[in-house]
Amino acid sequence: MARTIATDYADKRRAILRAAARLFADEGFNKASMANVATACGISKANIYHYYPSKTALLFDMLESHLRMVRDRLCALEYTTDDPKEQLRMFFVEVLIVYQGADAEHDVLINATQALKPEQQEQLKQYQRDFVRVGRERLAAICPPEIAQDKAKLWALTMSIFGMLNWHYKWSKSEDPETRRGHAILMADLVISGLPNMPT
Repeated sequence: MARTIATDYADKRRAILRAAARLFADEGFNKASMANVATACGISKANIYHYYPSKTALLFDMLESHLRMVRDRLCALEYTTDDPKEQLRMFFVEVLIVYQGADAEHDVLINATQALKPEQQEQLKQYQRDFVRVGRERLAAICPPEIAQDKAKLWALTMSIFGMLNWHYKWSKSEDPETRRGHAILMADLVISGLPNMPT
């Protein structure tokens, strides 16, 4: 007879992912074991395998669910204005808000993705391409035409900006949404004020 799934299965799985993210970020993916994950979650080693057959399966689910959530939020963002500059500010704010509480996942994404299969890495990269494209579109809308139409320059600008946003977790540990909102607007205004002076 097949084993029935507990009613709180999804909640327990999410708790495992959060605990594992913190463990992998603190100790490193290679050093941490499934036994360590089980201990961090307060469950038995046998029980952890009820949820995940391997450490890499756990890693992929952690990063896939995180990046899919980020992609869905940023790609579905509804703008309340037609002003492209204000839309850029709104996009930056949403990025930092959606990243809130995900410092460990960011760390693991940077340091452990290479442990996954190539096709799994490609899936994660596609999620990132999807929301980077949205950011690039917001930037193109306020760039001088010479930059907006230059794919190399627009790509370099886009990735530089995502670098600032993505590494915010290293600069500020604040979990206060208003602080994050202020930082996002500061970064957006820096970009907006600097674009007219960019060499073309």
